[in-house]
Amino acid sequence: MDYAKVAADVIKAVGKDNLVAGAHCATRLRLVLKDDTKVDQEALDNNPDVKGTFKMDGQYQVIIGAGDVNHVYAELIKQTGLKEVSTEDVKKIAAEGHKQNPIMAFIKVLSEIFVPIIPALVAGGLLMAVNNIFKSEGLFGSQSLIAQYPQVSGISDMLTVLSDAPFIYMPVLLGISTAKRFGGNQFLGAALGLMMSSQELNEAVVKAAGTSLNWNFFGWTLHAQQYTSQVIPAIIAVWVMCIIEKWFHKHLHSAVDFTFTPLFTMIISGFLTFAIIGPVFGQVSDWVANGLVWLYDTLGFLGMGIFGAFYTPIVVTGLHQSFPAFETILLNSYKAGHGSGDFIFVVASMANMAQAAAAFAIFALTKNSKTKGLSSSAGVSALLGITEPAVFGVNLKYRFPFFCALVGSAIAAAIAGLLRVIAVSLGSAGVLGLISIAPKSIPFYLICEVISFVIAFLITYYYGKTKEAKVFEAEAAVAAAEADVEAHGLDEASGNEPAAKAEVSEETIYAPLDGQVVELSSVNDPVFSSGAMGKGVAIKPSGNTIVSPVDGIVQIAFETGHAYGLKSDQGAEVLIHIGIDTVSMDGKGFEQKVKANQAIKKGDVLGTFDAAAIADAGLEDTTMVIVTNSADYTDVTPVASGSVTAGADLLEVK
Repeated sequence: MDYAKVAADVIKAVGKDNLVAGAHCATRLRLVLKDDTKVDQEALDNNPDVKGTFKMDGQYQVIIGAGDVNHVYAELIKQTGLKEVSTEDVKKIAAEGHKQNPIMAFIKVLSEIFVPIIPALVAGGLLMAVNNIFKSEGLFGSQSLIAQYPQVSGISDMLTVLSDAPFIYMPVLLGISTAKRFGGNQFLGAALGLMMSSQELNEAVVKAAGTSLNWNFFGWTLHAQQYTSQVIPAIIAVWVMCIIEKWFHKHLHSAVDFTFTPLFTMIISGFLTFAIIGPVFGQVSDWVANGLVWLYDTLGFLGMGIFGAFYTPIVVTGLHQSFPAFETILLNSYKAGHGSGDFIFVVASMANMAQAAAAFAIFALTKNSKTKGLSSSAGVSALLGITEPAVFGVNLKYRFPFFCALVGSAIAAAIAGLLRVIAVSLGSAGVLGLISIAPKSIPFYLICEVISFVIAFLITYYYGKTKEAKVFEAEAAVAAAEADVEAHGLDEASGNEPAAKAEVSEETIYAPLDGQVVELSSVNDPVFSSGAMGKGVAIKPSGNTIVSPVDGIVQIAFETGHAYGLKSDQGAEVLIHIGIDTVSMDGKGFEQKVKANQAIKKGDVLGTFDAAAIADAGLEDTTMVIVTNSADYTDVTPVASGSVTAGADLLEVK
């Protein structure tokens, strides 16, 4: 790679005078621009040395790749005269120039609170959906399965307990996540959530015990209430608790602080919760639920269609992560007999199907083998509810598939609204989502998904064949030229023998740490989930030591200790990236044990990290293991799933 040329190309595309600041992490340039609309996006998309671009949190990020990005950054600084700054500085500069309005800031806070607890809610939602199969009448006859086969009633009873737990004790989950978001003690947050969910406040229990929920405070009567399944009261209560806790930490010292801060915090926040916060924000929660139901009932299919058109653009901003908060309110209202169910889930499913269809249309249109591979895998991922690879890796790259998919999504969502299709639990918003749908709506749900897919696919394919034909003709010409070069063994540009391809051979890449294997497409970072950096897997760590997964050398050892670039003796180039956006920690919580150009053996310790420090920084510790030269292989195949230990087989490259 010609680093000076790549830097010059990037500068020309974004505009030298448009650059405010820039930094780099392990894989990409992170730029702050005055005006993003001035970027020559087409030039960057067509640059073979640029693996992709996207915008996030006010930063325009250009994916270059591990081992190259630092050299390109050095050239960019040299050619522009910008001052070198850290990624944390860039984040602050971007934030200063990218002030959010209060509504957007509130939605972002909701997103940050709900993202960590989504796995628990999805698990509970899917279990609830499975239980619906046992309980629903009309699904397998006029009677439910447990009515027809009483011997399976125990399974249903167990599923009821398992599925209800995350929702009944929602204040506990929110207490932990909210306290973490606002810098409070997470266990105090959980304790406050437990108080709000206490069975001592259950009206049936109290009535059976012959006691009362009216508390007497020196002649003043306070009616206590249980807040199981509540969202807004729990978040506000723990937020207030964090403010109180911080005040006491600031004004009390040493042993006095350790002993009395938790005591005073819980007494005051507990009283405020039951006296003011619970009653007031419980009413607010009811208003939100009633408002959402009113919108659904009033706007009907038209509102669903509009929502379907805008759902995926909302996903691009990341604000969809706040939707579970509102979906939970809708589901609680539905269970209480006051609501219409979760229509947001239905719209999400239609949108995901449409983006999957658009990716498959690109698979049918393109002659580029790399794009075919990415679009097919991204399409399958989107069918299962994970759309980031399809959206960021394929559809937004060509632009028109993204917008064609919105048409299919809007039409299908409108029809779903007309047919009153609703979900009765959370789950995977895709083909598997049918078990989350009310039984009577399942046939209509499947019809709407087919409509979304067919319309999006046909529009995308037709537009690509006609309006964008030159793009795919050019790709076909390039593919034919490459095939001719390969067949004749000549370099296309010079007519000389081509440069020798990197020598690689089959090998196994081992797990560099203990943890739980997760699909790369589910990682909350489009650079990795889209496959732009190469194929591989991610691991949710249970340990804190990173070991070498190969015999070879250390090509790159980042000073921050958050990433390592290795090259095996057989030719595989492996990137180990600890956490998401952890470069912003500037090495805090990481300890590096190796240096660049150092020879290593499988199992040698590369470094360690502090998971608690990563969590305190509000970041994820999910660790990516990527084969960055995946293009040199026929296939890169994950061979591990579930729990894995360091040194176990993880990937096979062929």
